[in-house]
Amino acid sequence: MSMNPVVHFEMPAQDRRRMSKFYSKAFGWQTKMLGPDMGDYVVVTTTESDDGGPKKPGAINGGFYPKDNDRPAQYPSVVIAVDDIKGAIRKVADAGGKILGDPMDIPGVGQYVSFFDTEGNRASILQPLPRMDVRPKSQ
Repeated sequence: MSMNPVVHFEMPAQDRRRMSKFYSKAFGWQTKMLGPDMGDYVVVTTTESDDGGPKKPGAINGGFYPKDNDRPAQYPSVVIAVDDIKGAIRKVADAGGKILGDPMDIPGVGQYVSFFDTEGNRASILQPLPRMDVRPKSQ
């Protein structure tokens, strides 16, 4: 059985500028604000990266998303990369998890859906496009 790696983290933000400033000041992370067409998402770079992602094996980047009281379980969570999102959805359900809605297409990234594990933790799965192109460009 092949393992699916954690490739990304996500955290909700009440005020994305304030949150970006905090993590930049406290940890040196770089942030890139995306527009309304990308859900006002903030791409977060935590380690030296290039177009292929983190240069250091095992290091991950992440993002901040706008807090929305209408969505369940908005806490820091991880995103797990899978080759086949439909197959992964079946495996999550078979293992006792609960999928939250239908997979959504994220332009330039891939297909994404969140789920609850058996302990009520929210995490997400992502079937990335062959090459993700939304990473921040180096200045």
